[in-house]
Amino acid sequence: MTDFVWLVIAFPLAGAVLLHFLGRRLGEPLAGIIGTLAAAAAFVVAFVAALPFIVEEGNHGETVMLWEWMPAIGANLEITWDPLAAVMALIVTGVGSLIHLFSVGYMHGDERFARFFTYLNLFLASMLTLVLGGNFAMVFLGWELVGLCSYLLISFWYTKPSAAAAGKKAFVVNRIGDFGFMVGLMLVFTNFGTLAFDGIFERVPEILDGSTATAIGLLFLVGAAGKSAQIPLYVWLPDAMEGPTPVSALIHAATMVTAGVYLVARSATIFAAGDAGIVVAVVGALTALWAASIAIAQSDIKRVLAYSTVSQLGYMFIAVGLGGYIAGIFHLMTHAFFKALLFLGSGSVIHGMHEEQDMNKMGGLLEKMPVTGVTMGIATLAIAGIPPLAGFWSKDEILGVAFEYGGVGIVLWVIGLVTALITAFYMTRQWFMVFTGEPRWEEGVDPHESPRSMTVPLIVLAVLSVGAGFLNTPFRLTLEHFLEPSFELVKVAHPPEGLGMFALLAAISVGAGIAGAAMAGFVYSRPREIWERFQGGFGGLWEAWQAAYRVDDLYGATIVTPGRKLSERMAFDFDAGGIDGFVNGVGRAVRSAGARTRVLQTGLVRNYGVGFVAGLLAVVIWLVIAGGGV
Repeated sequence: MTDFVWLVIAFPLAGAVLLHFLGRRLGEPLAGIIGTLAAAAAFVVAFVAALPFIVEEGNHGETVMLWEWMPAIGANLEITWDPLAAVMALIVTGVGSLIHLFSVGYMHGDERFARFFTYLNLFLASMLTLVLGGNFAMVFLGWELVGLCSYLLISFWYTKPSAAAAGKKAFVVNRIGDFGFMVGLMLVFTNFGTLAFDGIFERVPEILDGSTATAIGLLFLVGAAGKSAQIPLYVWLPDAMEGPTPVSALIHAATMVTAGVYLVARSATIFAAGDAGIVVAVVGALTALWAASIAIAQSDIKRVLAYSTVSQLGYMFIAVGLGGYIAGIFHLMTHAFFKALLFLGSGSVIHGMHEEQDMNKMGGLLEKMPVTGVTMGIATLAIAGIPPLAGFWSKDEILGVAFEYGGVGIVLWVIGLVTALITAFYMTRQWFMVFTGEPRWEEGVDPHESPRSMTVPLIVLAVLSVGAGFLNTPFRLTLEHFLEPSFELVKVAHPPEGLGMFALLAAISVGAGIAGAAMAGFVYSRPREIWERFQGGFGGLWEAWQAAYRVDDLYGATIVTPGRKLSERMAFDFDAGGIDGFVNGVGRAVRSAGARTRVLQTGLVRNYGVGFVAGLLAVVIWLVIAGGGV
């Protein structure tokens, strides 16, 4: 079956090509069905191809060559099919298929319905190229294609100025990160002479010294920070909420934003050979706490989830930075389920509320939208780390890895605990503001439950949000055994051994989650005047959270505005006035000289004869003088 694993990429790519040329003729809903079937077919192929890893313990997989591209630098079109690639492919295609199905109902009536599914399929193919690439060149190809597709999807409703601006912002910020990744690849090729995984990872200890490995790791971190929205390159992700809600779920749950985590995990031997890993973990911890604090005060239902995504990605960076690669991938998987559920659930709310996104104008929706309300409640408990839901197992494993690391790991563990409490608070706050209390809808709004094409994916994701955590628990480490062959070249960090320590750490983290949820429930289950008074008690701090600490304003004042002024000065003064002025001046001088010498061109032979004789005499005189005569 491995010989046909390329179909995982080929199915969504073929769907994108077909819909690009025939989508408008196919119309709605056929275009959506074709796009969904293409994603589902990719999932089926990935699942069947992954079966050998389940039945054969220690199966390392293989690299499947498609055709030669640039063999001199180890950049062929080839697929690495190992347990890590299989997990990523199953997450991307599985969650992606559910998002495609949800989109059939959500995008109903949109005049560019078929084009939307073209972009979704292309995005899926690009992300699969990234995670299945057998060399860094192919990974970088998928990396850039994902960036392009994210621009197309975020700015899909490009007639809205805010959507167009958000797409450009995501594209530019990601290019900053991509530059770091590209320079890192140059260093890799300089040291190894190839970009092929087979020629790099096994040779890291003998080729790279600590400083070079650290340099490459830090450059990779710049790229990862761009794609996975870490400090200081996280600012594009909240604005990406301007895209359709299925785009938010696809980008922020299982695909694009996990690319940075995947890159660090795939390059584990490089990070383990230097000191870049601890920098990754510290950046992740700071990002987790920073974004969680901002999410506390957001009133837009999707922006709460956007900052939550940034925060949860920080958790994953803590894990992979400290060497807990399996813990990081485990949380990547569980997060894909409950965050996709939360985004799609918010889309269901927005759909039922006639495009309203302000939580201050909701309330009391549980009676009107019971399926959406219950499934989002499950996802809320999962992300809050309440047992036995999926988020509890994966988040606790990350905190356990940090605690076991010791030293700076203890500090990161404390930050993770505080972040867990804040996460439980703002997610519970969101659920109560949306689904309980007195209705705060505007006149004329008639909330209603979404159609089955939208609620069925919610139910499936809710089941996964409950049960996926049992794939890797202290009692049955199935996922760990599954992934072990992909990380056999590095020492993988684990939580503390022993049931007693596990129970103690779990009790502390669960206590933090319950405390945060209880606090939010106590405040936001009461009349609006109560929770508005609670928010007012924070004074300027609450306003700072609402304004996201005005980081965008800071970037605008220190980078964007000076950059624009410098560009204008270079364009209109230096380029137009200087370079163009010089070129135009040379042209004017030549034209002036031509106008002056043109009078010599009379067309009379006698005049040319006189000129010829005069020139001849001048040459003779010069030769006589130069030769020493007279």
